[in-house]
Amino acid sequence: MIVGVHPLAGFDKLLHYRVPETMRAGTGVGSLVRVPVGRTMRLGIIGEIGAPKDFPLDRLKSLVQVLHPFPALPPDLLGLARWMAGYYAAPLDGIIETMIPAAVRNGAGLKQEKLLALERKLSAEELAALEKRAPQQAKLYRFIAQQFRAQKKSLVLSRLDVTAAVATALVKRGVLREETHRVERVAYADDHARGELVAAQPPKLNSEQLASVTSVTASLAAEKFAVALLHGVTGSGKTEVYLHAIDTTLKAGGGVVFLVPEVALTPQTVARLRSRLEAIAPGHKCVVWHSHLSEGERLDGWLALATGEARVVVGARSAVFAPVQNLRLIVVDEEHEPAYKQDETPRYHGRDVAVMRAKLNGAICLLGSATPSLESFSNAQSGRYQLLELKQRVDNRKLPHIDVVDMKIEIMRQRGMTTLSRKLVDAMQARLERREQTILFINRRGYSSSILCTKCGHSEECAHCSITMTYHRSDETIRCHLCGEQRPAPVRCPACGAPEIRWRGLGTQRVEEAVRRVVPRARIERMDTDTMVKKNRFREILGDFRVGKIDVLIGTQMIGKGLDFPNVTLVGLIDADISMHIPDFRANERTFQLLVQVAGRAGRGDRAGEVVVQTFTPQAEAIQFSRHADYAGFAAAELKLRKDFNYPPYRHLIHHLFRGPNPEKLKFFAEQWAKLIEKTFGARVELRGPSPCPIEKIKDEYRWQLWYFVDGVTKVIGDLAKLRADFAWPDDLTQVLDVDPVNLS
Repeated sequence: MIVGVHPLAGFDKLLHYRVPETMRAGTGVGSLVRVPVGRTMRLGIIGEIGAPKDFPLDRLKSLVQVLHPFPALPPDLLGLARWMAGYYAAPLDGIIETMIPAAVRNGAGLKQEKLLALERKLSAEELAALEKRAPQQAKLYRFIAQQFRAQKKSLVLSRLDVTAAVATALVKRGVLREETHRVERVAYADDHARGELVAAQPPKLNSEQLASVTSVTASLAAEKFAVALLHGVTGSGKTEVYLHAIDTTLKAGGGVVFLVPEVALTPQTVARLRSRLEAIAPGHKCVVWHSHLSEGERLDGWLALATGEARVVVGARSAVFAPVQNLRLIVVDEEHEPAYKQDETPRYHGRDVAVMRAKLNGAICLLGSATPSLESFSNAQSGRYQLLELKQRVDNRKLPHIDVVDMKIEIMRQRGMTTLSRKLVDAMQARLERREQTILFINRRGYSSSILCTKCGHSEECAHCSITMTYHRSDETIRCHLCGEQRPAPVRCPACGAPEIRWRGLGTQRVEEAVRRVVPRARIERMDTDTMVKKNRFREILGDFRVGKIDVLIGTQMIGKGLDFPNVTLVGLIDADISMHIPDFRANERTFQLLVQVAGRAGRGDRAGEVVVQTFTPQAEAIQFSRHADYAGFAAAELKLRKDFNYPPYRHLIHHLFRGPNPEKLKFFAEQWAKLIEKTFGARVELRGPSPCPIEKIKDEYRWQLWYFVDGVTKVIGDLAKLRADFAWPDDLTQVLDVDPVNLS
């Protein structure tokens, strides 16, 4: 038996090996194997079975090890990896490493425990003799004989204060039996999960939900590939539609992948799934999958899915690669979120990869959002996707009332810059009196975005990146949020020595300080990447918020979507302009989505909700459309603008980034490459650039960019990748292709 292996060795080439007779059982396409490459041993995935052409078979080396008796990459995932390598112009071995968790590739050990059980009951005479000869053995025997099931060996020995030799002696005599059991490390099955439990019994569906469920059920029954976009206003019960679709899939013997954009959303989603599964399908496991898990949790979750022990996985972007057997349904919740896009090679988009994986399996891909991406909405309008709509909130609850506060007027009223408007302060104080909860959102961590000398105009910038340092008041430091550089905050201006050095701009720490001044009796917590360094800290805070131990929750984007807290009746958006004034054609779309999603956290219970939006540009289209949650109106206006400029979704974008330590050299090679592209591709590609990136330097590397506007990625990406591979790039220049980018900085 001869197989072709894709070695994880930094090059994309299929190498062939002999399979020893002893390894042939269970070895096939997708198996994870260890093979000799040169003088080292490497992991690899079997990509084909068969002999190579034009190569002497007697010179083939042999496999060294087969790591699992089942495929580590099922056929659909191997096909998906090859599609991704072509579409995203990424190395196949890097994609395979992304698909298979490090715990699986590194051979992380299974956790096992030893148990003691009764093998043979002693007669009265035998027991009497044992007590006389070996009283410790007799004590251990009597304890085990009284138990109904096997007991954990370490606990028994500790409790009875006997040594392991005592147990060994009884095992050798055939009186006790020692068993070894695998201990499964299950994520989110600890004490934190108790506060996340939700009603297991499904509520009665309204007519819109029922119509959506009926449509999805019919698609599942057809067993053909289809994509449905579930467009429902915030609080309209999209999750119930997902849960009914999962129930139908499991009853038909299928597997499910459930994607969420943020780790913070995972506990709530897992709690809902596990509670519902326990009620409708006892024994079904729900595996959690994201980067914050321990190695052991990742390994055990992967094994449960790969062996068919579990058929449901819920997690962030990488869960799309989970080895679910008989995959019939993929749910992508909050499908519009930029978090689904990977910002390292391979730069895939989780939503688009989910659609392709569903296609390879003949499965259903269900995309859901209150503010769908214009790409998905355009596909629904053209008929490529089925459009399902939920226009009313559950139980006909009203959408929250949105107040837009013009901060220019507020500054005049308060005679100076202010963090919180009078409207927002009064609303917070009223909620505190009524024992209702408030969420305050600002998409910037730290205390302020920069430090400025009011005398000479000096601003503290990072020495390694082209951005200002962020002031963190908690430890009196300034930090770069790109490279991590940190130093003490200056007391005097480093340029002129003046003491008039001040912070400007807003951050979560500054908002927290302002809130503590106006509502000193409130219990306040902050959620951002600075405070979430401890494992499970975000689960602790969300659990405390859910049970009412926190009055005001302040946070960044991790609390701005998907979370459901019935007692939240006020949401404040501190600075709605942050996402609007950036050099990105999606800026208006992102701002509209942010406003609607954040507003949707209010009034999800029996009490009406209110939203206060603070902005310096209240007349902006994104803000005006969001006041009425008018997605259709916003989409129509924005799509017309995109069509006029021929931007996505009407064309595809490919971003080409060049990085290097020498800006002149970087500019020269970027310009030479641009000339070659124009000569080679002609009208097939519309070229923009080359030009410096908006953030010109990160981590001591300068950055230039090119933009390729193309009618279809597959029409040009192969030729582009080949041309790039043949080009004579200097050793100190790095260049990266990003297909369908979501971040233009």
